[in-house]
Amino acid sequence: MIIENSGLIGLTSELGYLDEAAEKIGFVRWQWEYTRATYDLKISDKETAADYYVRVNTRAIEGKLENPHAILNIEAVYIGRGTFPHGLDYESPIPKNVLTLADKGLSQLKASLS
Repeated sequence: MIIENSGLIGLTSELGYLDEAAEKIGFVRWQWEYTRATYDLKISDKETAADYYVRVNTRAIEGKLENPHAILNIEAVYIGRGTFPHGLDYESPIPKNVLTLADKGLSQLKASLS
């Protein structure tokens, strides 16, 4: 599921600052290469015994990701249910309590970057 109202799309940040700010909230930079990175926030739902991930996709607009001063642009924000052994199902319905926690994490990240 695409989260369109996060207020994050189009924001920019230095890689080093984004890593630090995201980590304080619980986001982890999982996938990355020279010009792209994704930050994931894991949310475990005890009622359904499922894990959900909020994924923030970024792209370097200046520099490359081996440099902490590279400038990243946030391109998209998604949420999906984790699937075994790895992957995300973006089509599954997301429980309301999970969406509430996702919105909280995204709001905190936006506040850190604004």
